[in-house]
Amino acid sequence: MITMVKIHINKLFVVFILFLTLGFSSQFTIKIAKLKYDGGGDWYANRTALSNLAVFCNSVLYTSINPADEVVEVGSKEIFNYPYVYMTGHGNVVFSPSDAENLRSYLMAGGFLHIDDNYGLDEFVRIEMKKVFPELEFIELPFDHPIYNQKYKFSKGLPKVHEHDGKPPQGFGLIFKGRLVCFYDYECDLGNGWEDEGIYDDSPEKRLQALQMGANIIQYVFNN
Repeated sequence: MITMVKIHINKLFVVFILFLTLGFSSQFTIKIAKLKYDGGGDWYANRTALSNLAVFCNSVLYTSINPADEVVEVGSKEIFNYPYVYMTGHGNVVFSPSDAENLRSYLMAGGFLHIDDNYGLDEFVRIEMKKVFPELEFIELPFDHPIYNQKYKFSKGLPKVHEHDGKPPQGFGLIFKGRLVCFYDYECDLGNGWEDEGIYDDSPEKRLQALQMGANIIQYVFNN
């Protein structure tokens, strides 16, 4: 009898935990994800970045973004579940033909890719994005572009979060049929500024600027 009671209690406990988990997840209506790609580059960098960005956007933009750390493979059909996909890393990137085709379909269908150069990504990602949009070139976005003028105004473009080669930060875009489908921040390191406090030695001011620019990107994506 005692054993049966324990079994029932354990079952109720499991049901209770599932209820809490599902209830927590159901309060959010939007999901964003980090892009997993082949080639050996550390696609998994900036582990706490997206969660912190989601919490910040939910606070200042009143969005409903799930802060769970979600990952989607570039060639997966699951990518269509995410209006915003974040790509980062320091090294090599390789898109297979099917990866490139899937990413192109996603972006043409209304998806958005944000590439965050964590240092060392540039030479690889430009080549691979040519597989996705061979007809397009990255263009530097002017400072009066709407992405810099959402809730927060960045009259001089991207904030400089980390120093690498002493270059100014630049924001590039791929524009398909008049729509910005990919935003690429270079020499900026936005994602590092989104990370948990203490992971890097970024000042509170730099972290806030990075999160504000991230909120601008999210707001731009949802409005366009």
